[in-house]
Amino acid sequence: MKSKMINSVLLLLVAVVLTVLAMYVRVGATADSVAVLKTSGMTCGSCSSKISQALEKLKGVAATEVDVEGGWVIVGYDTKSVKPESLAAKVKNSGFDSKVHAVLTLEQFREITGREIGKKAPQGSGCCGGKGGCNTKKQS
Repeated sequence: MKSKMINSVLLLLVAVVLTVLAMYVRVGATADSVAVLKTSGMTCGSCSSKISQALEKLKGVAATEVDVEGGWVIVGYDTKSVKPESLAAKVKNSGFDSKVHAVLTLEQFREITGREIGKKAPQGSGCCGGKGGCNTKKQS
């Protein structure tokens, strides 16, 4: 009788722990669309990281790619969770001017680029070579 009670308490404890852990696990978003944002004010890889981190905090963002030199931010997102205008607003709130240039389906993005969103993403570029911070000069 005592062992049944201990087993029941342990089972309940495990269920509670698993429930609490499940609340902290973020299930990855699945992209069904790609927003192309024209963004200005980016100068280095630190800018790229700042933008990616801000966007990836949004529910529904599956992948981000930032082209500092070209001034583009590419975002794979779930249209049920977030709108392209919200993505541009999040970039603006990070300190960069940004507007929606185009919205593509995954198939359109694949046809244009020959790849999936988030695969073989370009590395950060600019004065810092994607290493963060802006304390080094670009070599000629």
